[in-house]
Amino acid sequence: MAKVHTVSQGECLSRIAQQHGFANWRTIYEHPLNADFRTKRSNPNLIYPGDQIVIPDKGAGRAELATAQTHRFRLRRGTQVLRIVVRDADGRSMTSVPYEMTIAGVRRTGTTRGDGLIEETVPSDADDGTLRVANFEWPLLLSHLNPVTNAPDDGATGIQARLRNLGCDPGEIDGIIGPRTRAAISAFQRKHPPLAVDGICGPKTLTKLIEEHGC
Repeated sequence: MAKVHTVSQGECLSRIAQQHGFANWRTIYEHPLNADFRTKRSNPNLIYPGDQIVIPDKGAGRAELATAQTHRFRLRRGTQVLRIVVRDADGRSMTSVPYEMTIAGVRRTGTTRGDGLIEETVPSDADDGTLRVANFEWPLLLSHLNPVTNAPDDGATGIQARLRNLGCDPGEIDGIIGPRTRAAISAFQRKHPPLAVDGICGPKTLTKLIEEHGC
């Protein structure tokens, strides 16, 4: 029987699918019972705490096997692709720079691509980690980015998180557009003329913020 899952902060569709025994998150997202959810969250990578997702009946799997033999089944661990573009303080992509990433206790190393991109496949249930590039080190919170539309907080936490990721520190991600967040918005606006520097994340600033962040 289908049931309803209420999204918690830090959850993504891959993680939710894994929790409920599905190998592919699309089985849940594309199910007819989630038509309204797809309309609300057209980008499946951006879901909001409190969103409700219908988990369809999984049903029993079948496999034809020889009798009088021992068979071993292996459950595959869900994964998701993590993509990060690294830029310096002037907004230039840090290209061909060695990096070290630690996720779920596993250390990964590589070199940033020509556009500063780092791309790694990580476990769906991984929650945090660290990234080191050159002399810089950042903590990572996976699947914690909130949408800025159709959100109970009017997109405040999503705005704050994107500002922080782009190097404009809004302070605590608390959903309150206070003085520090407004200062971060102003800093972002100064970096992207001809935006008006007024500390307000209006339509033009929000569009540019999403464009620069990538989502």
